[in-house]
Amino acid sequence: MPEIRTETMTVNMGPQHPSTHGVFRLVLELDGEVIVKAKPTIGYLHTGIEKTAEQKKWQQVIPLMERMDYLGAQSNSLSYALAVERLLGLEMPDRVKWIRVLLVELQRINSHLVWLGTHAMDLGAVSVMLYCFRERELILNINEMIAGFRMFPSYIRVGGLREDLPRGFHEAVTELLDRMPGKITDYEDLLTKNSIFMQRTQGVGTFSLEQCYQYALVGPLARASGSTYDVRKAFPYCGYETFDFEVATRETGDVYGRYLVRLQEMRESVKICRQALERISPTGTYQVDDPKVVPPPKDKVYTEMEALIQHFLIYSQGFAVPAGEAYVPIEGPRGEHGSYVVSEGTNRPLRVHFRSASLLACQAMEPMVVDALIADVVAIIGSTDIVMGDVDR
Repeated sequence: MPEIRTETMTVNMGPQHPSTHGVFRLVLELDGEVIVKAKPTIGYLHTGIEKTAEQKKWQQVIPLMERMDYLGAQSNSLSYALAVERLLGLEMPDRVKWIRVLLVELQRINSHLVWLGTHAMDLGAVSVMLYCFRERELILNINEMIAGFRMFPSYIRVGGLREDLPRGFHEAVTELLDRMPGKITDYEDLLTKNSIFMQRTQGVGTFSLEQCYQYALVGPLARASGSTYDVRKAFPYCGYETFDFEVATRETGDVYGRYLVRLQEMRESVKICRQALERISPTGTYQVDDPKVVPPPKDKVYTEMEALIQHFLIYSQGFAVPAGEAYVPIEGPRGEHGSYVVSEGTNRPLRVHFRSASLLACQAMEPMVVDALIADVVAIIGSTDIVMGDVDR
């Protein structure tokens, strides 16, 4: 028998491939259809947001934050606002905390809907995307209601919120929350017991809990492998310790397990949103009572010279933050998202840096896809839920 000699082939997957969920490139070395080596390449979407933030006043950084993980915009701005408020020594009123919790949990549902729709479409279940985006539109409508912007509302600000809740807010959110449990069941009916979906996801992209620790993976990726770490439970913020919810976990560590974790997370977020909405009065305080940070009410600006001067100073010069540094993590849609800010005591940050869950998921891509088939790479990338804006900052 003559000796059979084979040679590997190197191919590029991305950065334009639609299933890489952004401008992400994987250089794959193939032996037939089996991957023997993979090299993830990032940097095609570099925005320089962290550096740009150094040229902005503290409050002006908020719109930049929301454009990093663009599917978790409110979570980004919350993490940053909490870090700056820690340096300022500010404690938010309870009503502000509950509104923030409600908004970031709606954002988590929004992000998971985009993930589920695009992930299922990658695997051939096109109709799921239409179902998910139908409910996502309702959440975007709520963003538009509170701030006039659908994806990047910039509603969470340092010192509180942009303005009070609009009329009809409670009714719109209640209608959405009443609708969601049945719709999540619909998604499950389409996929969870679907034989094709199960064959494409079960046992694919398996990552053990030990490997998650080695690569510092958190969020749904780690919880699908048995981790119980959730920032909302481990390091509560915004009063999360007063809410009743469970941490979604699975033990399989594969693509299918990550799918089940995110579905359960949506159900838990609905529970948290209901509790938060019950605590929020239709009108009330929406900012901290500190005239050095938040502008005075408009009625005082129009009638008092001191208020007019303070209004002018805040909008023209901003506010100074005491010298120091702070790091505040929150549980974003993709896991722990942390904001690290450094102040020299001026009206601009000296340094702003973020812990990106998506970046760590990109690092773990190689061991996930080695020994898998090319078709499995599509499922694995989708299951990580990476957002390249969160990677190339």
